Amino acid sequence: MAIRLIILAAGKGTRMKSQLPKVLHPLAGTPLLGHVINTGLSLNASGITVVIGHGAELVRDTITQDVQWAMQTEQLGTAHAVMQGLEGIQDDDTVLLTYGDVPLTRASTYQRMLDVVSDERMGLLTLRMDDPTGYGRIIRADNPDTGPIVGIVEQKDATPEQLAINEGNCGVISIRGKWLLSLLKQIGNDNAQGEYYLTDLIGLAVENNVTVEAIHPEDAWETDGVNSRVQLAMLERVHQANQAQALMEGGVTLHDPSRLDIRGSLAHGTDVSIDINAVFIGSCKIGNNVTIGPNCTFINATIGDGTTVQANSVVEDSVIGENGDIGPYARLRPGCELANNVKIGNFVEAKKAVIGNGSKVNHLSYVGDAELAENVNVGAGTITCNYDGVNKHKTIIGSGAFIGSNTALVAPVTVGADATIGAGSTIAKQAPDGQLTITRAKQTTIEGWQRPTKKN
Repeated sequence: MAIRLIILAAGKGTRMKSQLPKVLHPLAGTPLLGHVINTGLSLNASGITVVIGHGAELVRDTITQDVQWAMQTEQLGTAHAVMQGLEGIQDDDTVLLTYGDVPLTRASTYQRMLDVVSDERMGLLTLRMDDPTGYGRIIRADNPDTGPIVGIVEQKDATPEQLAINEGNCGVISIRGKWLLSLLKQIGNDNAQGEYYLTDLIGLAVENNVTVEAIHPEDAWETDGVNSRVQLAMLERVHQANQAQALMEGGVTLHDPSRLDIRGSLAHGTDVSIDINAVFIGSCKIGNNVTIGPNCTFINATIGDGTTVQANSVVEDSVIGENGDIGPYARLRPGCELANNVKIGNFVEAKKAVIGNGSKVNHLSYVGDAELAENVNVGAGTITCNYDGVNKHKTIIGSGAFIGSNTALVAPVTVGADATIGAGSTIAKQAPDGQLTITRAKQTTIEGWQRPTKKN
C-alpha cells in the first residue's frame, strides 16, 4: 500500500497579471509549486504526479524535484485535471489530491488526511469561517455542524440556504485509489460552468457508502491559495512570521521579527542575535554567539562561532571562521574562506580569497583570487590586480606580511613571509621574505613655482 500525490498545477493565474505561470511565482525564494512538492516529499510518498498545462515547458524546466508530469491540454475543470494524473495509481494506493498554488499546508495536516483513509473512508479538508464567500459549501445531513458529510455545492450553484453554511471546502482530498479511479468516471459536467467538478466526488462516494471525514487545519492560512500578487505578499509575511517564531523559540534574538527574510534554510547555534532587515538566501549556517548587524544579506553562507557581521554587509557562497569581525559595508563574494580571528573591515571586497588566521584587511581594499597566510595586515586602498582582461591570476601573501596603504599587487605575484611593502607601491615581481620592498617614485619639489591664475 503506497502513498501517491496528485498536484494540480495547470492554471494560468490570470489575476497575477504575469507571463510567468502562477505556480512558479516565488514565496520565500521557492516557487509555490516547489513548496507543495517539498511537503509531499516529506510524507515519504512513493510517487508525486504534477498536472500541468499553462507554461508547461517552463514549469518542467524550473522544478528540480523528482516528480512525474501529466498534461492537461484543455481546462475542463478540477476533476478533468485529476483524470490526467491517474497513470500508475493502484487500487490499494492512498492518494492525496492537492494544489500547486496552496504552498503552506503543513505536512502534519496532510498526514492526518492520509491517516483517515480506508476502503470505507476518505478525507476532506474543510474550514469553518466567518465569511466563506468563494468557497464551495459542505453539505451535511441532519445537522449542519455535526452531521455526516453528504456533498459539496459550489457557490455559483448554491441555494440561498446553502450559501448560509459557514463550512467551506478547501479542495484537498485523500482517498483510496480504487474509489478515485471508479468515481471519477461518473462525474458529469451538468453545472453552471459546464466543468467536471472534483467536488462531485464527495456525493458519489457517499452513494457508495464511503464515509467522508472532515479534517480541519490548525491555522486558516494553511488553506490559502495564491491568485493575486496581494495574496502572494500576504502569504509571504505569514511564512516569514512562522520562520521568525521558530528561530526565537530556538533561542535566537531577533530585534524585530517582522523585518527578517529567510529564502531557503537557516541553521543556527545558541545565543545568536540578528538585527533588522537581515536576508538569508539558500542554505545558511550560523554558529554560537554570532551577532548580525542591520541590513545584512547572506547567500549560502557559513558563519563560525563568536563572529560579528556588522551593518550593511553581504556574504555570498563563503565561509567565515570563528571570532571573525566583518564589516560594516563589507562584501564577501563567492569562494571566500576565512580562518579564525579574521578582520574584514569597512568597504572591503573579497572574492575567491583564502585568508589565514588573524589576518586583517581593514579598509577600502579589494582582495581577489588571493591566498593570505596567517597574521597578514593589508593596508587601506590595497588592491590585487587579478584580471588581465582575459584571465584571472593569483596573489600569494606569506604569513606576517605587512602591505602598506594604496598598494597594487599585480598578479601573478608572491609576497614573502614577514615582508613589508611600502605604501603607494606597485608590486609586479616577487617581494622576498623579511625585506622592505617599495616602488615609490622620488619626490621632487620645484622651487619658485607659481600656481596659475585665471585670466581676466
